[in-house]
Amino acid sequence: MTPAYEHNGQAVSANAFYAIACDPRRHVAIEACAGAGKTWMLVSRIVRALLDGAQPQEILAITFTKRAAGEMRERLQQWLEEFSVADPVKLLDELAIRGIAAPAGAGPAAELVKKLANLYAHDLATGRQVQIRTFHGWFAALLRNAPHGVLLQLGLPPQYELLEDDSDAKAQVWRLFYAALIGKPALRADFEALVFDYGRFQTERALQAALDKRLEFGMADAAGVVNASVAHFSQQCPGFKGLTEPQEALSQSTGNLQIFRDAAVALGRASAPTFSAKGVELEHALNQASGQPDLQAALAALLTKDSTARKFGEKIAHIERVREAQALALRIQQALHQHGAWLYQQRMARLSRLLIEEFAALKRERGWVDMNDVERAASLMLSDTVLSGWLQQRLDASIRHVLVDEFQDTSPLQWQALFAWLSGYGGSGAGAAPSVFMVGDPKQSIYRFRRAEPQVFKAAKVFVQEGLGGDLLSCDHTRRNALAVVHTVNHVMQAAMRGDVAGDVYDGYRNHTTSSTQEGDVLRLPPISRSSGGLGSPELAPGAWRDTLSMPQTEAEETLKEREARQAARWIWAQVARGVLPKDILVLSRRRASLGPLHEALRALQIPSQIGEKTALI
Repeated sequence: MTPAYEHNGQAVSANAFYAIACDPRRHVAIEACAGAGKTWMLVSRIVRALLDGAQPQEILAITFTKRAAGEMRERLQQWLEEFSVADPVKLLDELAIRGIAAPAGAGPAAELVKKLANLYAHDLATGRQVQIRTFHGWFAALLRNAPHGVLLQLGLPPQYELLEDDSDAKAQVWRLFYAALIGKPALRADFEALVFDYGRFQTERALQAALDKRLEFGMADAAGVVNASVAHFSQQCPGFKGLTEPQEALSQSTGNLQIFRDAAVALGRASAPTFSAKGVELEHALNQASGQPDLQAALAALLTKDSTARKFGEKIAHIERVREAQALALRIQQALHQHGAWLYQQRMARLSRLLIEEFAALKRERGWVDMNDVERAASLMLSDTVLSGWLQQRLDASIRHVLVDEFQDTSPLQWQALFAWLSGYGGSGAGAAPSVFMVGDPKQSIYRFRRAEPQVFKAAKVFVQEGLGGDLLSCDHTRRNALAVVHTVNHVMQAAMRGDVAGDVYDGYRNHTTSSTQEGDVLRLPPISRSSGGLGSPELAPGAWRDTLSMPQTEAEETLKEREARQAARWIWAQVARGVLPKDILVLSRRRASLGPLHEALRALQIPSQIGEKTALI
């Protein structure tokens, strides 16, 4: 395998690649696969910035969790300590792998080595540290310096408690929401209609999703997107302009009503009993005692339960009238579906606004500011024409280097805030801009539930190259994966590129290579058939009584997960039995809940295991 390194689309050597990446005077955006040394490049760039004379507090490194920030800070500290006691030859090697060639002459080389060795002492002497923060931590720091007017504009209290985990607050708001519904008959009717149609669980689940996305919902609502996102049937469906209800297509249109009456007559005269019966049904639906046609019954006479036209024989006299009525019925059915979607969306939007308002009121009452507020405030301060100038002066005076790790997990709003600050330098030759370093891999985006959007990385790369005149680097070479693993990844991703697998077609994948010489192995445990015995509750005779105290009712899906977990646990036990250490085995799962049964199965086999804990965001 040949290592794959590119600089602005052209192949380069590994040494040239890392020299460009670590150069703090360049703006770079790097797309690098797992095992390419992304964090190594970021921390190396910090070291080089310190060598170039930057003070620790002038360097801002952003990552996504406290744990990642801690690991980055620990690596930097470890390096500086090691450099302080290393011999000159070792230090020259460390400089070389970071793109700094030894200068000509013993004097200049010795001076540079001495400077690297003294970084640790200088760091201790200044008492200042490199700013290694999460996005939310940095935004929270900006909010602490926000003018009082900004807090008022955002509806935030001047004295607040930062709410890192809003789960308890979201649980408390439901009581307030239901209390508010009692005093708002129209909204209560919306809620009851949704519960009637979709059930209480699904209704509350949808509202919870809106609460989780309250920031995006609020921004979209302010722009008028929410109300216009689902069109009314009179605008969407041809032939229904001016109507407020799909039922009016019959009750207020004598022409449409006559089309249905003619079809009823034609079907009623058919020789086939099933056809004539549908004619009678249609005629009865059109001639209700109330004087208003029964639209649903009329549609049922002409259409199947799957909303397709019933198959009536061609030998029916005036079959063309039946076909015309069925075509009209299909258009009305489409209008009903559109109207139902519009009603659902409008009701959900109104209820979501109330729920979000009650949540905001709860936070104001308790003096809470959550992470959504922090992001919104940062975006406002960095985007507002007046505030951004004031804030940018403060940032310019304190930050000379900006580095973002795992950029694929950046959300659109986070990028919008960062872009608002950095775009002020675009077109000015980027001479006064802080150096920008972004590194990530869109294939590794794991924070979709926190609104991460890998497409943001594409926009950021364009900005770095075109807005700041920077460089684009890409690396598809890993240093840690065995050959079999890399071959498997390439095979699967190429299939995704061709569209051979279900789901969206992946675009832009390049085959990975590896430095590993180990063959390795990729195993796939045999699937457990859902139809195999032992799944679900024990078989009982019809009408037999189940003793709920001794015979649990288990769901087939839960039993399937348990059997899969036991199978995986037996395989892991076999690996441990032949000498593999438990700590060297990593289990990945699509869902955290699926790891629970495996953890229990491993514990039964006396194999130590743990489920990774969630990591904080600031």
